[in-house]
Amino acid sequence: MYYLVASCIALLLGPLFYRFFTTGTGLQKGLDGFIFVSLGGLVLIHILPELLEHGGFLSLLFVVVGLWGPTLSERLFHRYSEVTHNLTLTLGIGGLLLHTLTDGGAMVLAQQDGNSSLLALGVILHRLPVGLAIWWLLKPQVGSRWASIVLGGMMLLTGVGYFAGEQLLAQLSLDNTVYLQAFVTGSILHVVLHQPHGHTIDDKQGKYEYQAGIGSLLGIALLFVLLAFDSGGHDHHEHSHSSEQLLDWLLTLAPVLLLSYSLAAMRYLFGLSPHHERLSQRWLQRLAGPEALVITLLLLGPSLAFIQLIGLTLVGILLTMTRVEPTDPHLGLPNSAWRFGFAHLVDRSAPWIILSLVLANLIGHPSVPLTSPLVQVGVLLLLLLPMRFCNLGGAVLALSLAYSGWTMEAVMLVLLAAPVFNLAQLKLMDWTQRLALAGVIGLCLLGTHWLIPEWSRLLSLPETVNQLSLALAAMLFAASLLRLGPRKFMARIMLWKPKAHDHSHSRTNSHDHSHEPANGHEHKHSHEHKHTHHHEHGQH
Repeated sequence: MYYLVASCIALLLGPLFYRFFTTGTGLQKGLDGFIFVSLGGLVLIHILPELLEHGGFLSLLFVVVGLWGPTLSERLFHRYSEVTHNLTLTLGIGGLLLHTLTDGGAMVLAQQDGNSSLLALGVILHRLPVGLAIWWLLKPQVGSRWASIVLGGMMLLTGVGYFAGEQLLAQLSLDNTVYLQAFVTGSILHVVLHQPHGHTIDDKQGKYEYQAGIGSLLGIALLFVLLAFDSGGHDHHEHSHSSEQLLDWLLTLAPVLLLSYSLAAMRYLFGLSPHHERLSQRWLQRLAGPEALVITLLLLGPSLAFIQLIGLTLVGILLTMTRVEPTDPHLGLPNSAWRFGFAHLVDRSAPWIILSLVLANLIGHPSVPLTSPLVQVGVLLLLLLPMRFCNLGGAVLALSLAYSGWTMEAVMLVLLAAPVFNLAQLKLMDWTQRLALAGVIGLCLLGTHWLIPEWSRLLSLPETVNQLSLALAAMLFAASLLRLGPRKFMARIMLWKPKAHDHSHSRTNSHDHSHEPANGHEHKHSHEHKHTHHHEHGQH
């Protein structure tokens, strides 16, 4: 009974925290950062692996529909965008309400003999961001009364889940409602990513991003605590295995990642700048760095690194000879090589590295039966098209997929295609260039299939070195979060601007979260090189 009362108190803390944090704009940005990271992280690390365990790969499709469906609807039906957003918000809140029933059941399980009380503590802790999020989402739109009614409903349903027999919980189990919960999970992610009404914070100079970064770091700390309790108290072996696998990958990757950033600083010092006057040098940096090759060599072995080197050389020669410009130019390059490697490049690559690890942890899940090389390649092509992976992010995704047991063809596809095979880059090519690019990548995949290379880890360091490296890499990523704030940090990998929803019905404002950032830079790129690369080159 104490657990039930504690979980209700945790929900009620939401309005109190909200009242305190909205007294100043900086505090409000901190609250936004905390909810953005903690609720988004709970979905990605805690809820999605469970959905995959019970619903397989199909559950991911329902998540995608829930996440992107509202955005597509708002674009297709301009005048009904307000209705679409409110419906998505209702679905997200409904999903959180449904989830509270299972929370009540989990606390009953925690009280039984042989089960850890850490499970109940984990449930209580994760209700803190949920209570905050309910108030944060609802109060500006429908007022305190309705927000209070929803919180009261959550407490009531927690009680129902706590006191109801096992029969009701069996009916609401993940096995029976997995696709509904997957769709609702996507809706929750949509609402978290797009700030709701009333949260537009005028911060054009970015002076409050530091507070947003602090809030997001607190959210990350809460996630780590929840994961620690989860692995200690859960019966879900697949889920705890998933968390352990993620930590193992981080420990393995951290030293090599620090080495890659150091090599990037060195090549920048010696004049290999992203604004180099030669197109071939700019493509070398876009495709390989060349520091991304170090990750492949040390953590996947020389045979894969050799095929990747040949493949990327052919791709680079093709794109240089056909005069295709790389997308996503580097803006505002620093004077210092140290700042380039350990600040500028971290800002650009950290979101992709995090995304790659989370993605591989999901699609590499044992419950996702993607064993055929053709199916794996097809799924990865669909995944890469809307993205604009950097070379380091692609190398980390390839590494994670290899360690998850994916075929070498799929791993090689990511190593070759991740930095270049995306809609933004393909738009700058004609059909001949696109077909030639596909031909080169296909030829390299056939070569991989015939040679049948095996990955092997060349570098094996003591555990203390890995842990120290992970701590240093975490500090670099945390500094990037503080510089940019969580929304700007993640905006590089998403198809939305880090702004609030603006559902006014004018044609100019109704779609603030469009694809414009993806294309706006590319069209300026050719002009930028004329003005910037001579200046940058002169500084080194």
